[in-house]
Amino acid sequence: MSPPWPMMNEWGIPTFYIESLAYRFAERLRERGIRVPDIAIAGGFADEANVFKGIAMGSPPYVKAVCMGRALMIPPGMVGKNIATWLESGEIPPRTVSKYGSSAEEIFVCYEELKERYPPGRMNEIPFGAIGIYTYAQKFRTGLQQIMAGTRNFSLKTVGRNDLMTLTEEAEAVSGIPYVMRAYRDAAEAILDS
Repeated sequence: MSPPWPMMNEWGIPTFYIESLAYRFAERLRERGIRVPDIAIAGGFADEANVFKGIAMGSPPYVKAVCMGRALMIPPGMVGKNIATWLESGEIPPRTVSKYGSSAEEIFVCYEELKERYPPGRMNEIPFGAIGIYTYAQKFRTGLQQIMAGTRNFSLKTVGRNDLMTLTEEAEAVSGIPYVMRAYRDAAEAILDS
C-alpha cells in the first residue's frame, strides 16, 4: 500500500537515515554536557519488529517513543467498522473474517476482555472500529513482548543498539551499528581462541 500523497514517499529523509542522524546529534550534545531532549521517531512504522528497531537505534536513552499513525489506526479500525456493517446488514463477511465466527464475541479476540472492563450493557456503546484498534494494539503489545523476550530485554529501558546488526556495510556506515559479519565477531573469536 502506498501513501496517498507523493510527498509521503518522496520528500524528506528516510526514517533509517533520519534516526541515524538524530542519534549522532544526540551523542554530540551529550558529549558536550548539553541535556538531550526526549525524541519521538516516526515514519512508516507498521509492525512490532520495526518499532523494536526504532527504539533500539535510538538507545540509550534518546528515543522515548515511536509514533504510529495510519498503520495502527486505519486497517484495524476500518476492518472493525466493516464487520459492524456486515453483521448489522446480515451480510456474510468475507471468509477472512467469517472463519472466526459470526458474532462480535467470536470475531474479536479481545471482546470478552473489554466486556469485563465495562459495566453490563456498555459494550454496545463501543464502535467496532474501536474494538478493532484495541484488539490490534493488544496483538502488537504481545508481539513486541515476544521480540523483547527473544533478545532478553524485559523492559524497554534495556533495549539498546547492541540488540541490532546491519545487513549491509552501507547501513553500518550510516548508523554506526555493526555489519552482520562483524557483529560480535571479537567475542566469537575469543571463545574459539580460548
